[in-house]
Amino acid sequence: MKTVFNVILGLCALALVYICYASIMGPINFEKAKKHRDAAVIARLMDIRKAQLEYRTLHNQQYTASFDSLIDFVKNQKLPFIFKQGELNDKQLEDGLTEKKAVNIINKAKKTGKYDEVKKWGLENFKRDTLWVAVLDTIFPRGFNADSMRYVPFGNGAQFEMAIKNDTAKSGAPFCLLEVKTPYEVYLNGLDQQEIANIKDVQTKLGKYCGLMIGSLETANNNAGNWE
Repeated sequence: MKTVFNVILGLCALALVYICYASIMGPINFEKAKKHRDAAVIARLMDIRKAQLEYRTLHNQQYTASFDSLIDFVKNQKLPFIFKQGELNDKQLEDGLTEKKAVNIINKAKKTGKYDEVKKWGLENFKRDTLWVAVLDTIFPRGFNADSMRYVPFGNGAQFEMAIKNDTAKSGAPFCLLEVKTPYEVYLNGLDQQEIANIKDVQTKLGKYCGLMIGSLETANNNAGNWE
């Protein structure tokens, strides 16, 4: 009986040690996994923001609420790139020459074949050409998969929630708001549910979104991320 009692006591001691270990390491392991997933989701949100900013430049300052449209833009559209050769010197600027005027003088000379004014202003080595470069070759690294932008990392196929809202500033100028987000439950799925509940409770009490997001439909914030 004494041996059995010692064995039971030993097992109880081991169980107690395991419980203490788990109570300490559980939150630590959760935080480590959360940081890893946070980083992947943030990187994806930043890619979306980057694509949306370029989309807006070619679409009358409007974002898109459609991932189909955004992905098609990234995969198939081109962005203007200004090739510059030569700079206006102080004397030219003092004489009232501007980049726009210089370009007009050169374009006129190309059409008429008369370069007297180009020589008069000393623009022989001044050049401004617009080149069109594929979005994928301009703002994203080689091998970037545009189709992946809509999906939340670790989300088991879930997509980001993306919406836009047109508003008007106090000055009367129209502007477009963008919001892209995903809740904790989506990308932290599979981790400790109590830890997720604890984080949500803290965020709720602070009046903050329970997840990761860029932009806001409530106020203009320059598409900042809520982690920034």
